[in-house]
Amino acid sequence: MKILVCISHVPDTTSKINFTDGDAKFDTNGVQFVINPNDEFGLTRAMWFKEKQSASVDVINVGGPETESTLRKALAIGADTAIRINTEAKDGYQVAKELAKVAKDGAYDLIIAGRESIDYNGGMVPGMLAELLGANFVTNCINLEVDGNNATASREIDGGKETVATTLPLVIGGQKGLVQESDLRIPNMRGIMMARKKPLNVLEPTGASVETSSVKFEKPAPKGAVTLVAPDNLDELINLLHNEAKVI
Repeated sequence: MKILVCISHVPDTTSKINFTDGDAKFDTNGVQFVINPNDEFGLTRAMWFKEKQSASVDVINVGGPETESTLRKALAIGADTAIRINTEAKDGYQVAKELAKVAKDGAYDLIIAGRESIDYNGGMVPGMLAELLGANFVTNCINLEVDGNNATASREIDGGKETVATTLPLVIGGQKGLVQESDLRIPNMRGIMMARKKPLNVLEPTGASVETSSVKFEKPAPKGAVTLVAPDNLDELINLLHNEAKVI
C-alpha cells in the first residue's frame, strides 16, 4: 500500500502572532513552525500501517524552502520520502490542485490529510483533493482500518460517531482520535540521523490558479478586566450577571 501524508507547516500555538502591510500579511519573524497537529495524527497512523502492513509512506508539502525543517521532522518520525512543491500556499484550491498532480502521478492508494490546518482553518483541501482524484473521501476521521482494497473508517458527527465502509483509493481528513495523543512520536537521535539521508524531492508547481486572497487579518479583541466578587456577596454577583454580563 502506498500512502501519501499531506503536511502543513503551521505556527506553534504558543507563538506571538503579528501582521504587516496594513494587517494584510502574516509576519513570520520570530515565529516557530511545527507540523500541523491534525496532520501529525495522520502521520502517526501512517506509521502504524508501515509497521503492521509494510506500507510505504511519503510526506508532501506545498511551500518554500522554509518548510523543509517540518518535512525533515516527518522523515525523522519515520516517513520514507519527502516531497516539497516549490510554491507558496495561497489558498485551498491551489494547494489541492498541486497535491492532486503529485498524488495522481504517484498512484497512491491512501492519502491522509488533516481535517484542517490550525492557521487558516479552511478545511477545504482534503475534500477538493478527493474530488480532483475521483477518490472516496471521509473527513473528521477518528479511526481507520485497511484490509486489502477495503477500508473501514469512523468519523465524528453531531452527537456521536459514524462508521463507514469504503474502498481504496481513499482520501481522509484526519483529526485527534485517529491515534491517541500518547502515541504521537517524537523523533529520536537515530531517526534524526537517518532523516538526513532520506530523499527530499523538490518539484516545480503546475501553476494552479489562486481563487482567493487575504484582504485583512484581525486579532481577537482583548479580554475585558476581571471583576472579583467576594464569595459571600451573592447580591453583587447577581447584580453583575444581570446588569453587566446580561446572562440572567
